[in-house]
Amino acid sequence: WFDASHHRHMRKLFAVDPADYMLAICGDDALRELSSPGKSGSFFYLTQDERLMIKTVKKSEVKLLIRMLPSYHKHVKRYKNSLITRFYGVHSVKPYGGQKVRFIVMGNLFCSEHRIHRRYDLKGSSYGRKSDRFEEETGDATTLKDLDLNFAFRMQRPLYKELHEQLRRDCAFLESEGIMDYSLLVGVHFCDDIVPASKMALSTFTTSPEELSANMLSACQSSVSMPEPCLSAKDLDKMADHRKPLARLGAHLPARAERTSMSNIDPFLSGGRGFSSGRSKSGGEAYDVILYFGIIDILRDYDISKRLEHAYKSLQTDPSSISAVDPRLYSQRFRDFMGRIFIKEC
Repeated sequence: WFDASHHRHMRKLFAVDPADYMLAICGDDALRELSSPGKSGSFFYLTQDERLMIKTVKKSEVKLLIRMLPSYHKHVKRYKNSLITRFYGVHSVKPYGGQKVRFIVMGNLFCSEHRIHRRYDLKGSSYGRKSDRFEEETGDATTLKDLDLNFAFRMQRPLYKELHEQLRRDCAFLESEGIMDYSLLVGVHFCDDIVPASKMALSTFTTSPEELSANMLSACQSSVSMPEPCLSAKDLDKMADHRKPLARLGAHLPARAERTSMSNIDPFLSGGRGFSSGRSKSGGEAYDVILYFGIIDILRDYDISKRLEHAYKSLQTDPSSISAVDPRLYSQRFRDFMGRIFIKEC
């Protein structure tokens, strides 16, 4: 009921070997289940090599993906640095005597040699956009939200320009497809945090923990304004090819995380009325970081259920603070917010 050739073309475009793909999702190695950060009820799994993520989806989401697949393929082929989720396949299984389960296979944004210390799911809205946990209770696996964000990320000017130009292109594409309620998933690695290789998330090293820590400390301390990857050339040579830093927008990007408050980032989210035209103000602590991010949850269009959700929540709060809004407004609000948290060097 859909043209599987599109998925083959996408896997080829993203340099995913067909044999490795089938072995990862159908081989003897068990998948690793992850806790879901959202309220969709979906289940998430990682393959053993941690390069692929599997997500169970509803029939309506599969239909939406199939509908937009030709234009999606055209977009990601034209813009190699697109931040939109990389889809590799959509499948279904029906156990004997059981119900059919539909799932999609995507690239794992956080497949990295670096430990991800903070995770943020950012939409640019405020209603219900705060984690249930206090800051001291959050761990590496906790996904925080817009109102939990207390950093602005300062980038070099060329990178800043490229990032916001690609955000504009991606949001324009999603808007044209009637998509809204998507997020920017951001992973932050703090270079000053030295963790033995045996305890690093998503890591594969052959060097000893003591040698690795020394190399990471030396690399991180040598960075001045913009950090280099916290690994030596020797360490990189010892890593498997597929675990080396990816040279593309959204993966392994150096930045400075400047501690600030949400009222400085965006008065709208912290309780003000309307968006501020100013940029983020920091003045607090600053850290060398490595960023990983991408646009996720794009299989949601502004259908009747989302329109009803918007109408109902508008009776309880400011309509402009709700996630479920018209795709055009959502796109503009999303880009405005990202312009306040990803800022350029002075």
